[in-house]
Amino acid sequence: MADTSFDLVVVGGGPGGYVAAIRAAQLGLKTAVVEREHLGGICLNWGCIPTKALLRSSEIYHLLHRLDDFGFSAKDISFDAGKVVARSRAVAKQLSNGVAYLLRKNKVTVFDGHASLVGKGRLAVAKDGNPVAELAADHIVLATGARARSLPGLEPDGELVWTYKEAMVPAAIPGSLLVVGSGAIGIEFASFYHDMGAEVTVVEVLDRVLPVEDEEISAFARKSFEKQGIKIYTAASVSGLERNGEGVSARIEANGKSLEVDVERVILAVGIVGNVEDIGLENTDVAVERTHIVVDEWLRTGEAGIYAVGDVVGPPWLAHKASHEGVICVEHIAGVNDVHPLDIRNIPACTYCRPQVASVGLTEKAAREAGHDVKVGHFPFIGNGKAIALGEPEGMVKTVFDSKTGELLGAHMIGAEVTELIQGYTIAKTLETTETELIRTIFPHPTLSETMHEAVLDAFGRAIHF
Repeated sequence: MADTSFDLVVVGGGPGGYVAAIRAAQLGLKTAVVEREHLGGICLNWGCIPTKALLRSSEIYHLLHRLDDFGFSAKDISFDAGKVVARSRAVAKQLSNGVAYLLRKNKVTVFDGHASLVGKGRLAVAKDGNPVAELAADHIVLATGARARSLPGLEPDGELVWTYKEAMVPAAIPGSLLVVGSGAIGIEFASFYHDMGAEVTVVEVLDRVLPVEDEEISAFARKSFEKQGIKIYTAASVSGLERNGEGVSARIEANGKSLEVDVERVILAVGIVGNVEDIGLENTDVAVERTHIVVDEWLRTGEAGIYAVGDVVGPPWLAHKASHEGVICVEHIAGVNDVHPLDIRNIPACTYCRPQVASVGLTEKAAREAGHDVKVGHFPFIGNGKAIALGEPEGMVKTVFDSKTGELLGAHMIGAEVTELIQGYTIAKTLETTETELIRTIFPHPTLSETMHEAVLDAFGRAIHF
């Protein structure tokens, strides 16, 4: 086996790993990445990117059925599920190839294989059981990601009961579907399959859908989904599945009652499990809690020289959070002077369902529980000229401010393109902007972004169009 020495080795080529590697190389560190499957990780290959390609197709299909609203007509509207999936996979491949190019450009060495810690500062890399190399590095960054969680009695089989992977490559759109879990992944799949023509039922164990979002946004989203025809059961659970060859019978416990739902397919979207197995952690002082590696503010583990970033560490489990952690980690290693620990209050969250959902910072409830005296503003999309012109008047923006300091504590949005709009509030929070600067900011007209301005104005009793 080759014995190759590096300043830093990253285990995992996802959005946390490859970004950490590129930044390390930019800072002059001799860097390598070990990836056992696809560069770009789950995000680029089986998550963020291909799902957005699928959702774009379902958005177009939905709009085609609204042609009359815009003065058009068409007959025999149909789709080819194979082509929809093929486009999604092609998009993923293009971006994965792009990551490979970026690593080459930055002179990062890539090893194809599975890495395991075999001693202080040492990694053994193997492929299909055959040794590839033994690497030595002063710094090792674990970015091994996570995988879908399973539940007893609801284990996926890849045929009738799917994880996100099977849900992204259907041979055909099922006529009916049960989604277990209403977080971002579950709701995005529910939205995609419903807009493609499936009858969709969602079961959520907590008392509301999108449970990490602000309560008003969750309520708005549920009302919208149910208006579309999606069936939703909250404070509910699936007590069992019976596979019958052609479909699945699911027993749902909700409101003290049991009911049975027959569907063609089931999607499990009940969280993730960190990939901490078979990487040699048992030989270290790295601590693992609930399948995730414990790190400090600089992403250091309990073992000197070993760090961890991304989905294998704590929440929120988001690609952009992983990338930011990767940069913080290697900049701290390299001694960059102005690096700061991650402030999770400034991490935006986006769900690409219809209507879209986006947020940053504290919910109103969390802000009050933290002791803030708050001012809350709202603005509905129906009061926005651009939203009406687009035929997308369903939505709202909510802002939460500290009434004493004017600090923007949180912003919560639902409606068309809010996943693009939320960055405005994210920048405001990063700059520690108060209501004074936001009120004085000129928002272009006519745009959806005007809803953001009005929601700020409303919090301070100054809304113009509401």
